[in-house]
Amino acid sequence: MTDTPGWASPGSDPSSDGREPGASGPAEPADRPGQPGPAEPAAQPGIDPQGPGPKWSSEQPPPGQWPAPTGPPSPGQAPPPPPAGPGWGGGQPGGYGGGAYGGPPGGYGTPGGYGAWGGGWGGPPPAAKPGVIPLRPLGVGEILDGAVSTMRTYWRTVLGISLTVAIVTQLSVILLQGLLLNDGETTDTLNDRSASASEVFRALGALMAGTGAVAVISVVGTIVATALLTTVTSRAVLGKPVSAGEAWRDARPQVPKLFGLLLLLGLISVGVLVCGAVPGIIVAVAGGNEGASIALVVLGLLAAAIVAVWLTIRFSLASPALMLERQSIVKSMSRSAKLVRGSWWRVLGIQLLAGIIANIVSSLVVVPFALIAAAVSGDGMTGFFATNTQAPGWTFLIISGIGSVVGSMLTLPINAGVTVLLYIDQRIRREALDLELARAAGVQEHGVGTPGPVPGS
Repeated sequence: MTDTPGWASPGSDPSSDGREPGASGPAEPADRPGQPGPAEPAAQPGIDPQGPGPKWSSEQPPPGQWPAPTGPPSPGQAPPPPPAGPGWGGGQPGGYGGGAYGGPPGGYGTPGGYGAWGGGWGGPPPAAKPGVIPLRPLGVGEILDGAVSTMRTYWRTVLGISLTVAIVTQLSVILLQGLLLNDGETTDTLNDRSASASEVFRALGALMAGTGAVAVISVVGTIVATALLTTVTSRAVLGKPVSAGEAWRDARPQVPKLFGLLLLLGLISVGVLVCGAVPGIIVAVAGGNEGASIALVVLGLLAAAIVAVWLTIRFSLASPALMLERQSIVKSMSRSAKLVRGSWWRVLGIQLLAGIIANIVSSLVVVPFALIAAAVSGDGMTGFFATNTQAPGWTFLIISGIGSVVGSMLTLPINAGVTVLLYIDQRIRREALDLELARAAGVQEHGVGTPGPVPGS
């Protein structure tokens, strides 16, 4: 496959009318009555060697001022050229479409010429759009608009999936925080300056275990939502609705692999960060200079963070590749690396922009609920901005949890939709996936005159 689809070029073949490309008038018959054979007579005064007879004067009106004959052509005579259209010259004398420049009749804007796309500078016909995106390489705005259009058009399925996952996730987090993490003994130990080191480490271990459990629950909910929304978005591209039950039946065989993929990607990121900190740790253990060891740790972590970001973007399209192509974990990572190659900065920019938009939307919903929760719980603004380790009460957890549910319901479709559409866009640019999508959507003659990549995309 080539990197870009092979779009059909507009226009017609100059030699398709039976004439040479350089000819400017209708073809003459090979033999006419009363004319000599192959040998042409010498030009004589007052006689046009190409005229119909010897009685024509050499002083003729300028060409192009006499109308073409309207009657049927004589037998053996080629039909006259088509009339000129509203293009550049349009076949008139001195225009770009023929006559003065010796080209075939009809230029920009004439039937069969370069204006066959609609006359003049009308441009190519728009690409087919059976669903939420046009079937051609997409711009940044079209990817974001496609994700929002999917949520708006199929809101019952999309918001139903997001709301269900968000409620289950936040309910689990609230119960975990309220029953396990709201431990008075752990809080008192962390606030007690006279506590021994073993007690502090034990309290920190319990706190980290609870925080890790909350993170795992959130990740599980995100994975399930991503799997279902990937299926919904892929159907929305074709203009085909899908219910939540159908999305689950399609995505269920790949969900365990999706868990394995994200777990592997997380381990890779952690491993890269650990490797970056190892040199500084070795210097510190060996009894080297403390400042040098700290500097090595910081520099190593910065370098490792850059590598981790590079790997994250490189494998960012592995999730839709695994779900839609039914690939294995390793194969989906290889597919993502292939699709991102040469477009790393573009993929990073789009993913970063989508993340910023999702965070803004989430903050507009979550922060007001958190402020209300802090005011209703009795702590007020002082409790909201407090930095102590006092665990929040049930009132704060419930009200802020409602805000988190609403925020997740809006941000999950945006993140999943942008990733899927970015994957589809990269495949359209590299593998002409739009042709397969057009056939799947039942679009006829897609690809003929379809425009190329969007400028600035």
